[in-house]
Amino acid sequence: MLYSRFAFDDEEFTVKPGIHPKYFDVEARCACGNTFKTKSTKQELHLEICSACHPFFTGRQKLIDTEGRVERFTKRFGAQSASARKAQVTAAKAAKATKGKKTGKSASA
Repeated sequence: MLYSRFAFDDEEFTVKPGIHPKYFDVEARCACGNTFKTKSTKQELHLEICSACHPFFTGRQKLIDTEGRVERFTKRFGAQSASARKAQVTAAKAAKATKGKKTGKSASA
């Protein structure tokens, strides 16, 4: 039997006494209100984010506005779609072309 050939003593798998921290069964609490049981070296666990509220696990993305940066961006650049941006560029090119015709630039001078 192969298993008996590789059998080890129980002493080899025990940890050295007195140098390891205590390991507790705890109930972790998230800021979203979710609680779950786990093990830790601390007696209490208070989490900011967990698998119930993290965007990677939930599939929902939260947009956190820091110091009004999103509003400042939309105020500066506007909330434009790709088609609106293309229409704006086309209008700018057309205005530039008509401006060039009005100045009277011609090849036969």
